Amino acid sequence: MSAHQRTMDAIVKEVVGLTDDQLSQALRIQKETKEPLAQILVNMGLMTEKDKAKCLGKQWGIPFAELAERAIPEEVRRLVPRHLTQKLRVVPVEKNGKRLAVAMANPLDIYAIDQMRLVTGLEVDPLIATDDDISNALADDATGGEEWGQALQSVRDELAGDGSELTFEKKEEVDVSVDELKVMLEDAPVVRLVNLIISQAIGDHASDIHVQPEENKVRVRFRIDGILHDKMAVPKPVQPALVSRIKVMADMDIAEKRAPQDGRISLRLSQREYDFRVSTYPGVNGEKVVMRILDKRGVMVHLNRLGICGTVLDEFDDLITRSYGIILVTGPTGSGKSTTLYSVLNKINSPEKNIMTIEDPVEYQLPGLTQAQVNQRAGVTFAGALRTMLRQDPNVILVGEMRDTETAVTAVEAALTGHLVFSTLHTNDAGSAVARLLEMGIEPFLIASSVIGVAAQRLVRVICPKCKEAYTPPVEAFRRLNLAMDFDAVTFYRGKGCDHCLGTGYKGRIGVFELMMINDSIRELILKKAASHLVKQEALESGMVTLKQDAMQKILEGITTMEEALRVIYAE
Repeated sequence: MSAHQRTMDAIVKEVVGLTDDQLSQALRIQKETKEPLAQILVNMGLMTEKDKAKCLGKQWGIPFAELAERAIPEEVRRLVPRHLTQKLRVVPVEKNGKRLAVAMANPLDIYAIDQMRLVTGLEVDPLIATDDDISNALADDATGGEEWGQALQSVRDELAGDGSELTFEKKEEVDVSVDELKVMLEDAPVVRLVNLIISQAIGDHASDIHVQPEENKVRVRFRIDGILHDKMAVPKPVQPALVSRIKVMADMDIAEKRAPQDGRISLRLSQREYDFRVSTYPGVNGEKVVMRILDKRGVMVHLNRLGICGTVLDEFDDLITRSYGIILVTGPTGSGKSTTLYSVLNKINSPEKNIMTIEDPVEYQLPGLTQAQVNQRAGVTFAGALRTMLRQDPNVILVGEMRDTETAVTAVEAALTGHLVFSTLHTNDAGSAVARLLEMGIEPFLIASSVIGVAAQRLVRVICPKCKEAYTPPVEAFRRLNLAMDFDAVTFYRGKGCDHCLGTGYKGRIGVFELMMINDSIRELILKKAASHLVKQEALESGMVTLKQDAMQKILEGITTMEEALRVIYAE
């Protein structure tokens, strides 16, 4: 073992606190793959990308920059031109005399350092940061508030002619011909406004953009961490051009205004790929447009970063590496089920496995998988596609949702013939999934023989790291959670609200999970068609951690708040 390797071993143990066995396992893998040790530990889920950057920084003698928790003055950002920060993927952080500290994903990039030295006339001190933090900072920088206001004002000036304020005394239908629309769409102000709405949404980490026509204006709202926020009001005369510009980008028919349409946009911003699922819906005030933002890198995360941890993570890892059986993920719409399943497929994907999916729609395209989409007009249904898949020699199958008895029966047959099947159900908790399958007409012995595990999940908002503070929750929250503990010995946290989190006190979301492993005792209850509360009781006696318990653990760890847990997870 080289002196270089021993140094990295020591650094890794210091930063992450690995055991000798874990380190030895990683070193054995390294002998076979020749990958850097830090990257192997990330792949194993024993280290995060942030830990990796910290370790590399220590090895190279370069400080680590926590960009997410750092407010960078505008005058420092502007020291390096925006086109150069985007090209080199660098973020100026601090100026001290004749020296400029710059965060970089690759601080050993001499070419980038020389470029910045020539442009600024300053000596450059590189800092190391994660690639995600660099991307987020660059996206934030690309969406300045001044540009937003200028774009809106230019549209107002264009429509008002003399730049005067636009007013509306009554509701009126804005009727514009297709030819007039095509001329309007070529105007730079409208194009610039749409581009800024999209880039601002990405910079704010929004999951959806809502363009909602009202009587005298058009509201633009972003869904951030599951909550809708008003961002701007656009003048009513802009509506036809704004909506049609989005429809053109999504390859929709701009002449069709009375029927709903669906489309898709793909674009690249700050070296990251984004897909947008676009949907229009005709309303009394005009067409409403909703754009779902799909970050292609959003699913390339390890399960523990989703919020699955401890014994639940160990059990889940055991489930997804089995060769056959059904694994169900349950929860309401918007609870992160698709992200969890994509992360699982990304983890188990390998050249030795044939992984096939049928989805409605395909949200993320993963390399190495064969993915198909439901198309009712063409006769492509979940059940029909699943039957065809079984003739394609698959090892792993993902069925987007078990909506009907035919799909469920075919999935059970697939599991019983040696395939690993993943799917989703809309139930409140893991124990209710069995009752739902029975309601769909699946025979108890087929459920008991095929289903090997059921995960239930929710998404809770994470406390903003920049305004996090200790506090005492209201007594009512204690009472509703019905928890027996010494609250005086526990410190609770919340975010008091700041510019970084838009005054909400939260930044980002994390999953809360419960995992029911199907053991022999639960199989006996299934065969007897036992009620869901009896199945849940047996799972609890077998050691299942409930959604409420997992949420409480995240509260005690200072990840989320008691109020957020009560908002998202029903208290019994």
